[in-house]
Amino acid sequence: MSAPLPFTGPYLLAPMQGVTEACFRDLVLDRNPPELLGGAFTEFARVVDQPMQERILRAHLGPRRHTAPVGLQLMGADLPSLAATTRRALEVGAPLVDLNFGCPSKGALRGCAGSALLEDPRALELVVRVCVDAAREHAEAAGLDRPLPVTAKIRAGGEDDTLLEDLAGAAEAGGATLLTVHCRTRAEAYRDTADWERLRRAVGAVSIPVCGNGGVWGHADLSRLLVETGCTYAMVGRAALADPWVFAGVEVDRARAAAFLIEYAALLAASGTAKTPKGVCGRLKQLLVHWTAGDLVGDERTEWLRIVELDEMLGRLEAAAQGAVAGAGEPV
Repeated sequence: MSAPLPFTGPYLLAPMQGVTEACFRDLVLDRNPPELLGGAFTEFARVVDQPMQERILRAHLGPRRHTAPVGLQLMGADLPSLAATTRRALEVGAPLVDLNFGCPSKGALRGCAGSALLEDPRALELVVRVCVDAAREHAEAAGLDRPLPVTAKIRAGGEDDTLLEDLAGAAEAGGATLLTVHCRTRAEAYRDTADWERLRRAVGAVSIPVCGNGGVWGHADLSRLLVETGCTYAMVGRAALADPWVFAGVEVDRARAAAFLIEYAALLAASGTAKTPKGVCGRLKQLLVHWTAGDLVGDERTEWLRIVELDEMLGRLEAAAQGAVAGAGEPV
């Protein structure tokens, strides 16, 4: 039996490629109480035909500003490489390893990884089992009483959801201690078709905890998802890009919203996550596409997104943080 899941609350920050690096994760974890936001996940680390190097895994985990659990997510199909990478991930300090079976990208499909395995429950089970065995080997070598958890994240299916129960059962049979279900299929991608009935079906198909993902657009949706589906956890992705305070349900003003982005820019630059000022500006705009917190952008989203120089972006944000509209010079 694996060690208990380390999460401190019922809500989790989803792994999102190109977004949930350590800088963004830390800021979101800092702003939401641990009894609500119980943990987060890294962007997926793609394992191809050889084990991932420790330095790359450490970079995915990032420096630890707090004790909140951050699971390291892996995606791949090469069993020996996945097993070795699982061991290394746990050795460098990951509290758990999460396996990505939901990525709908064409690259993942070509590599028979991610959501490609949604067509083959037996193959999915084997991937989980190999990584669970690797976690057990790590525990024995490290002298742990129980192996650290291996969890799995799936979509409701590939082209349709007819295999949902089989996929859920395969993850459990392989030894996963938590199943996260994104309630859209691969074919549905990120369209507004989230179907919570699929979450109820997954809960009914397994005895391990289920984390529901999809169709959460605000704080009220989080508790509603748990009540209506029977899930133990609720995971938030894009809604956290729009409002990093979504887990706590705190309404912030324009100044606090701007201050978040200013601090994010500073962390991106200091950590080297973004290599150039234009790179930092691009990361900020990646959030501003979704941003609603504090009504920061209002009806001027297009103008914000046209900014290409970091100095101009920071000037606009600093004006908002000080309670002024950039260029107006009057309190708001």
